[in-house]
Amino acid sequence: MDFIREKYDDVIVECVNLTRATLKEAEEFKKTLTQEIEMGTLKIVVDLTECEFIDSTFLGALVVSLKKITGLGGDLRLVGFQPAVHSMFELTRMYRVFESFKTKEDAINSFK
Repeated sequence: MDFIREKYDDVIVECVNLTRATLKEAEEFKKTLTQEIEMGTLKIVVDLTECEFIDSTFLGALVVSLKKITGLGGDLRLVGFQPAVHSMFELTRMYRVFESFKTKEDAINSFK
């Protein structure tokens, strides 16, 4: 299973259970997040702890999902950057767009 859904009160955590998150997985991931948002979820944390690499298409899926959820008054936050993933967010300046946290607990608690 590539994506593992966890629920903490009204916060959904989508754990990306992939070493490499690329074009092949990006469309499925975008569908997963879109379904959550369409079901009324307004607080999503994406856990990237297992990811050693994400490509631009996967990053694009995150951006599209962030736009959808913020348009409805919600938010999408990130946790668990490995060094290469952190570099990707620095390089693309996406660290300015997404709120990120060191631990899953911090990300979940940030919604309170």
